[in-house]
Amino acid sequence: MDLIGIQSALREAKLDGWLFYDHHHRDPIAYRILKIAPAMCTRRWYYFVPASGEPVRLVHRIEKGNLNGVPGGVRVYSSWREQREELKKLLEGKKRIAMQYSPLNDIPYIGLVDAGTIELVKSLGVEVISSADLVQMFEARWPPEALALHMEAGKSIHSIVRDAFHFIRSAITSCKSIGEYDVQQEMLRLCGQHDLEADEPPNVSVNAHSADPHYLPTQASSLPIRANDFVLFDIWAKVRKPGAVYFDITWTGFVGEAVPSRHTEIFNIVREARDAAISLAQDALRSGKTIYGYQVDDAARGVIMRHGYGEYFVHRTGHSIGEEVHGNGANMDNFETHDARRIIPGTCFSVEPGIYLPEFGVRTEVDVFVEEHNARVTGEIQQAVVPILGD
Repeated sequence: MDLIGIQSALREAKLDGWLFYDHHHRDPIAYRILKIAPAMCTRRWYYFVPASGEPVRLVHRIEKGNLNGVPGGVRVYSSWREQREELKKLLEGKKRIAMQYSPLNDIPYIGLVDAGTIELVKSLGVEVISSADLVQMFEARWPPEALALHMEAGKSIHSIVRDAFHFIRSAITSCKSIGEYDVQQEMLRLCGQHDLEADEPPNVSVNAHSADPHYLPTQASSLPIRANDFVLFDIWAKVRKPGAVYFDITWTGFVGEAVPSRHTEIFNIVREARDAAISLAQDALRSGKTIYGYQVDDAARGVIMRHGYGEYFVHRTGHSIGEEVHGNGANMDNFETHDARRIIPGTCFSVEPGIYLPEFGVRTEVDVFVEEHNARVTGEIQQAVVPILGD
C-alpha cells in the first residue's frame, strides 16, 4: 500500500484518518488499496490509517492473520463489547475520518460499509466523510504503463470493429446467412488472435435489439442481419498482460450503400451530445477549473433533451475505466446517481450517450484519458453511421 501517499492525501483533505473495515468480503476496494489478498473473514476487522503516525489494525483473536502484510500495530478482540472498546481507543481524539460511505448512497460503488457500522463510529463522536475522492486517487489513477496497454488494446479493437463490418459485408454480398451471434463469435475469435480478454463477449445488436443498451446475443436470441438493417457494436477488452486496463467503444453501421436520413438524424444528435461532453471536460481541464462527473452527464443529456429525446436516453453518460471495465473513479452521471467526484488526472472514463427508440437505438462511445491539463480521446471518433455496403 502507498502509506506515504495516503497520509499526504489525508492531510491535504484535512482528515484525521481513513478507517477501513470489512466483514465477509463486502469491501473489495479495501483489499485493492491495501494491496492484500482476501483471507478468511468471518469476523470483523478494522484498519485505521492516521493522517500522521503509525497505522493500527484491529482483528479478532481467531483471525489474527486477516491483515497480514499491512504496516502498523495490532490490537485484538474477542467479544463484541471488547471490539467496541478497542475501536473507541483506536479512534480516540479523532474528529473527521474517511470510510467507504456515500451520503444518501449517491455513489453506491463507494457505499460499501453497512449503516450500522457507520452508526457505531459516529456514536464515538467521530464525523464520517465519504472516501470517494480518496478511493479514486488510489484505485482509479493509471500508471504510465497502463495507458500504453490501453492504447495497444484500442488499436486492436478498432481493427476488430472494421473487420466485423467487413464480415457482414462479405456475407451479404455473397448471399450467405449471417446473424448477431455469428458476428459476435467472429469478434471473439479476432479478440483471441489479438491476445485480448474481457469479462463478457461483445454486444452485436440489430434494429430493435440495438434499443436495449445491455443486449448480448445468444444462439437462441440472435436475429438475422440482412440488407437495410441497422447494426450496433459495443466491444470492450484489454490485453492479456498484468496491469492492463480496458478499452471500450461503441460503433454503429447500416447494411446498405447509403444511410437513411432517420438514422443519420438520430446519430447526429447523439454525436453532438458526445462532443458537448468531451468539450466541457477539455475546456475545464485546459483552463485549470475543477470539473465533476455529474457536470459531464448534464452536458450530454442537455443536448439530447433540447432535441426532444430526453426520455430515450436511459442511462448515465459514462463510467470510469480501469482494470475492470467499470472502474472506481468518477462516473459521468447525474441520472442513475449523482456523482460529485472530481475528474482527476491519471483517470479514464467513457463518454457514451444514446437515444433508444423502439425500432432502433444509437449510441456512440469513446474513451477519455485525463491528463494534467487536458482530456484526450484515446481512439478513433465515429463521425457518421458506417454504410456497410458502401464504397
